[in-house]
This record gives sequence, C-alpha cells and structure tokens, in this order.
Amino acid sequence: MFKNICVAAGLTLLPAMVWANKPEFAKYTRDINDSIPAELFYSNFDKNLDSLMQIWYVQESIGSDTLISEMAEDELSFVPEFHDSVYIQRLRKIPSIVNLTYNNIVRNYIHVYTIRKRDKLEVMLGLRDYYFPMFEEVLDLYGLPLELEYLAVIESALNPRAVSRVGATGMWQFMLGTGKMYKLQVNSFIDERRDPLAATYAAAKFLKDLYNIYNDWVLVIAAYNCGPGNVNKAIRRSGGKTSYWDIYPYLPRETRGYVPAYIGATYAMNYYREHNLTPRYIDVPPVSDTVMVNKNVNLAQISEVLDIPLQLLRDFNPQYRREILPGNTAPCALRLPASYATRYIDLEDSICSYKANVYLSNSFRTIEPAGRVGGSTANTAGKDRIVHTIRSGETLGLIATKYGVSTSNLRDWNDLSGTKIIAGKKLIVYTKKSTKEQSSKTGNDESSSSTVVASANGSFTYYTVKSGDTVWGISRLYQGVSDSDILKWNDLSRNSKIKPGMKLKIMQ
Repeated sequence: MFKNICVAAGLTLLPAMVWANKPEFAKYTRDINDSIPAELFYSNFDKNLDSLMQIWYVQESIGSDTLISEMAEDELSFVPEFHDSVYIQRLRKIPSIVNLTYNNIVRNYIHVYTIRKRDKLEVMLGLRDYYFPMFEEVLDLYGLPLELEYLAVIESALNPRAVSRVGATGMWQFMLGTGKMYKLQVNSFIDERRDPLAATYAAAKFLKDLYNIYNDWVLVIAAYNCGPGNVNKAIRRSGGKTSYWDIYPYLPRETRGYVPAYIGATYAMNYYREHNLTPRYIDVPPVSDTVMVNKNVNLAQISEVLDIPLQLLRDFNPQYRREILPGNTAPCALRLPASYATRYIDLEDSICSYKANVYLSNSFRTIEPAGRVGGSTANTAGKDRIVHTIRSGETLGLIATKYGVSTSNLRDWNDLSGTKIIAGKKLIVYTKKSTKEQSSKTGNDESSSSTVVASANGSFTYYTVKSGDTVWGISRLYQGVSDSDILKWNDLSRNSKIKPGMKLKIMQ
C-alpha cells in the first residue's frame, strides 16, 4: 500500500535519509536512530484520552459512536500514509518559530496521531475550536509563539482533569510545587491546575521564564517536560552543546520522545485533512460567563435549582475538587453557560440555602479515623458498604450517579487519583440504601430519577431522566440495551436532547 500511495503521488521511493541528505532538506532533518518505545508516550496519552471521553459535553456530542483504539487490518487500507519527503515538505510549510525537525522518531509519532489514535484525534480536533482561541490569546499576551498551544495536546490530550503517573495535573500538567510557584491555588477544595484559563496563564509565564534561560524554543519544550535541571545536566554531559538533538542522548528517556511527540502533534493538527481525518463536533456551550461567588455553595445545589446537568457544571468548573465553592473564605469564580449567569445572581440566596444541611454538611471537615477507608476523606458512618463490579462502558460518573454519591467520594473510598476505571475491577461504595433495597423499590415516586415503573402491557419499563443523564449512559444501566434501541423505542433522533423528568421506555 505504501508503494502504491507514493507512486500515485508521483514520489520516488528513496530511503528516508537519502532525502535528508539533499541540501534543500538538510536543515529540516536529523539522522537520529533511537529505539525508544513509544509506549512511554502511549501510557499517559491513552490514560488522558480515556478520561477525556468521560467529559459530559464530549459524551453528549459523540454518544456511543464506536471510538476505537487500534485500526483493524482491513481499515488500514483507507488510511493515507506518505513518503518521508512529503512529511518534510509539509512541516517546512507550517508557520512556526519552533524548529520542526524531521526524522524516523518524529515519523513514528505522526503515525500515533494519524493512524493509531486517529478516531480520538478527531475528538481533540473538535475541542480545538473551543480551547485554542483561549490559548492563543494568553500566548499572544506574553509574546510567545502561538504554536506552543500544541503542547496541551501532548501534555493532556486537551483534558483539564488529566493526571499523570507522577501527579502532574491539568491541561498543562503542572506538578504541585511548580503550580504553586506560578501562583496556582491548590488546597483541599480548589486545584487551579485543573482550571484551563488559570493554568494557561501559569504555563505562559513558565514558558517565558524558560526561554529567558535557553533562548531556544526546542530546549524550552524539553525543559517544560523534564525541568531545566535535567536539560542543564544534558548540556554539561554533551560537552556544552546547546542543540536539542546534540544533547538528545543525555536527556531523560521520556523527554527524548517529548519533542518528537510535539512535532508529530503539530503536524497532525495542521494536516489532518490529508489523512482523511474529520473533526468531531463537540457541543460545548459556545458562550459562557463567570460569576463571582461569595458564599459556600455546592455544584449540586446549583444543578438542582437552575436545572443544569450536574456533570456539565463539574466539567465547566474542574478546579473544585469536592464540588464545593468555598466562597465564605474568598470569592470563587463559577463558570456557567451564559444564559444561566443572570438567573444564578437572581437566585443566589435560594441556591445557597437549598438542602444546605445535606450539601454543605460539616461532616467533610471533621472525620473520625474509623470512618476512613483506603485513605478516604468521606464520612461512611451509618452507611451500607457495597462492592460494585465495573461493567464494560461504565464511567466513574455513571457509577456515582447510580448510587447517589459523588465522584470525589468514589475516588476517596477506592484510593483513585483519577477517573480511569477498568471493567472487571471492584469498587467500594458507601450508600444509605443497599442495592437490594434500591432494586426492590417500585411505585410512582417521582422524586427518584431512577424509578422504574411497569407499563400496562408489561413489555416496557420506564426510566425517569435526571439531571446529567445521557442516552448512552442510561443504556449502560440495562444489559443488552444500546443507545440506538432507546432512541428507536422513544422516537428520538441522534440530535434529540433529553431533559430531567422525561420518561424513557426501555424494553424488558
């Protein structure tokens, strides 16, 4: 296939480094032969992509489209692949102050995005229109190259909740110490490393400081990954050389794949059309507004009073670790779809007092040691302990909704640092009613969004939609039921929106 594509494109099949030795391409290529396994990159990238797929507005937009991780053999025939000379020419045409060198390692990372992870790259392409204008505004404010926005792609897959294996957090992957150094607030309630805007400002300041040290953008990118200390050691070990590719063998193993991954991402985000990639439309509310909150309030209170999906509020405000805005301590920024901002201001007192004894209980402040399970900070006294076996397709948010608990409690109870879960594993859940009690509940209790009522002919049961539900998420609650089935049974289209209180027919 590769030969056929090259012939069709009118390209001569020459070894990669023959092209590299041609004078017109010499400045764009380096002959680097390194057998670094791409798995160092894949592990974090896959984890970030998995949790990206759990974000509410991503799930709402793509439904249960069959996002795949690997291309099947017969599907590979439809995926374009090009000769090295084509990649070199395309990289040269990208308007970039950062030197986009090409070699076999860069080619491998181009293939990560355009072949191995092409379906999920399409989701990131859909999110690009939402996040990149914000990145560009901040980068321009600090006089930085706008193409540094592609760092967020390789750092977090544009996922504000990304957490690395070493604890780097957020879209720009700040470690705790570095985040605090750049004035990001991190405490028991707030983690501004997860706030896309605040973290982008911090990243811009960090990048500007690194450039003042190295005066070389490729070294800046390397230092952003492993720290200036490791780059300085590599420079010393190389005998004082200051080119990234000269110090390459002396850098930490993971950083050796970082700059090639950046170049690969830059290429893929610019030339996705040539690889038959189409951005997935992600229905993020295009206009949002920020309200300053001066009282303690839980996102669940806002969700229930204003009738906004709770998961949307969580994803709009990922910096609030326990879903509580501690406004009594200091003013907190609450981001809302623009149409709800005025309503919040008008109803703020009602919102903050709504079920305050439940959502603003002091139990999260004073916890008996006996109530801690696996490092839990959630009070478990007087609650039933349930062991939930994770099913394929379930997310942490879906399981939390099922049992009426928060995702932060689930993470605490099970010592989870992020939201990634694996089918077949078990989760500990503490709830007021056991699974048996919940499943035996019948009747017409309208206050319960999961009440199931038999229809007259007995062929259907009914599910009452609650805030934050999606058709895909509801389908995962019923064995053998797909979201397509639910749409068909209820005369809904893919573009139909479900609202709290709606009853959906589910065939038994």
